[in-house]
Amino acid sequence: MARNILVVEDDNNISNLIKMYLDKEGFDVRIAADGGKAVEEFKEKEPDLVLLDVMLPKMNGFEICQNLRDAGSTVPIIMLTAKVEDMDKIMGFEYGADDYMTKPFSPAELTARIDALYRRIGSDTQSDSGELTQGPFVLNTRNRTLDKEGKRIKLTQVEYAIMKLFMQNPGRALSREDILTTVWGRDYDGELKIVDVNIRRLRIKIEDDATEPEYITTVWGYGYKWGY
Repeated sequence: MARNILVVEDDNNISNLIKMYLDKEGFDVRIAADGGKAVEEFKEKEPDLVLLDVMLPKMNGFEICQNLRDAGSTVPIIMLTAKVEDMDKIMGFEYGADDYMTKPFSPAELTARIDALYRRIGSDTQSDSGELTQGPFVLNTRNRTLDKEGKRIKLTQVEYAIMKLFMQNPGRALSREDILTTVWGRDYDGELKIVDVNIRRLRIKIEDDATEPEYITTVWGYGYKWGY
């Protein structure tokens, strides 16, 4: 699998350090120092993954993330920021980020997060079953696509992984911890609320009425259940 990464960071010291370390790990790294350049680099050659700082000139990371998602891109995005407030983390996930890292972070931690996303992307390449079909939904595990009543629903990598987990466990109540461990990995040290934010985004995409969910129902005080 290609390992092309776009690093969007306006601090040259940080971006060069990231590039130096990831180059040694075998990644092909490009750097954009502001929002406008990031959009240009993305259009020129869509990367396999984006490391995206929040505080940027011309266009902040939240805006870039939202623009990519609105354009239909499902490229994995890891937000990089010095902000530590919970609301900033939630905003990142609301805009479609797949993961969130707070500066300062170690190169080893960054590589572990990147590798986890790549494993998630490639986890279905050897799948024995090409499709999961339940009700109006068809999840193609080879192409990593979801259709509802024949219409394509664009999912981020995280949303796809959650849908796959649900459709592999119809009718089973899954705790937030179950979902976090399966989708983000056992070593992920993020917060449980990342699960709730992504479930909310997923409901908006797949439910007829996200305020009265039919397919992803809440198990109060525990987690969620797929309605088939």
